[in-house]
Amino acid sequence: MTTKKCTERPRILCSLNGAVDVIGNLHKGIPILHAGPGCSMQAAMQTHLYYLGGYHGMPSSNTYEKEVVFGGTDRLRETIKGSLEVMDGELYAVLTGCTMGITGDDVGGVLRDFEDSEYPIISVDVAGFKGDTYFGYQATLMEVVKKLAKKTRTDGRLVNLYGQVPSQDMTLRGDMEELERIFGRLGLKLNTFFIRRDGIQQLKDSGNAALNVNISPWMCKNLDAYYDVAFGVPTLHYPGMPVGPSDVADFMRKVAEKLGLDREEAEDAVAGEQQYAYEYFDSLMGNFERHRYILVGESNSVLGIARFLTNDHGHIPLAVIVTDSVPEKAQPEVEAHVKALECDRKADVYFENDVYLIEQLAQKYRGRATLLLGSSFEKNIAKALDVFFVTVSAPCLDKEILNKSHIGIRGCISLDEDMYNHY
Repeated sequence: MTTKKCTERPRILCSLNGAVDVIGNLHKGIPILHAGPGCSMQAAMQTHLYYLGGYHGMPSSNTYEKEVVFGGTDRLRETIKGSLEVMDGELYAVLTGCTMGITGDDVGGVLRDFEDSEYPIISVDVAGFKGDTYFGYQATLMEVVKKLAKKTRTDGRLVNLYGQVPSQDMTLRGDMEELERIFGRLGLKLNTFFIRRDGIQQLKDSGNAALNVNISPWMCKNLDAYYDVAFGVPTLHYPGMPVGPSDVADFMRKVAEKLGLDREEAEDAVAGEQQYAYEYFDSLMGNFERHRYILVGESNSVLGIARFLTNDHGHIPLAVIVTDSVPEKAQPEVEAHVKALECDRKADVYFENDVYLIEQLAQKYRGRATLLLGSSFEKNIAKALDVFFVTVSAPCLDKEILNKSHIGIRGCISLDEDMYNHY
């Protein structure tokens, strides 16, 4: 008898949500769902979609039984036509949900009717049964790049950044702004795609970049290859967001070396960043306490945060619980990054996103752990263990975050404030 697993309070959604995450977080990107009405509402709420500063702005064919039985191409054609008339967009993307993914509507045939449209239209088959949020993010970003990116000339100061699903980073805007600032210290311009009003233009210009930086230890390998083959843009893989003075220095040096930047100028920039952080750390010393911590979150965030907590501050890692969909073949590499922390006590590494099972794992460290860092889902676990708690990963349900960051130099200072203001 086969036992099916049911995840308690899942933080990872279906592939349609990952696709909406990409298109909906591009300024004037318009996702058009070819799916049932439930999919539309759920995807809009879960991915915090904002249309030109408003709330729900996502057209949908809202297919019912009739379209499932007889096909929904006519309904889709009407939806696209209406969207082009009333939605102020610069990129339109038809995203196929489960029901219409099963019926096999000829979406490509419908799109050919709109080839003369002023703005580009793409389609992505992201029926929920095809995968999860991370699958939808990767598939959709690939199609967007294929449609928009062009190459005119290589700009030696332009860098593309990707590998972070927007809805999976609770401090996305602040994190991207901090990375923009750090790249600016090296005299570089950063294409972040998702936080600026010119995100679609950034995608168009991305073929002119001199370098890609992929901050995921496992995602977007196909996009790396596409940029290399189509535009000759190489990729620097950095395992997770850089957090703290040691991490940022390593990150900046790797970028500078990859681009052949002046070494002395790069070192001056590194020294300035480190000095800024250390001057703030000096004021912390009188209140410093060493924690034994459990860290819960997706690999992009926990790797950098763990390096900062242990390598810069000397906190002792007990367990790192990785919640994103890291494939089994990539898990040893993620685990190796955790084991490389500068601490004799090597952390236990788990790959789990079920809240109940994470609680069972955390119970192993009762009486030893003094700090738990994770999402709002882990707040009650921290109470049960009687340890301090800091929210560092999505979902964040108990506070509003605008441009706060936990990465880089300015962000690690905010993280310290959160850690030491828990009384």
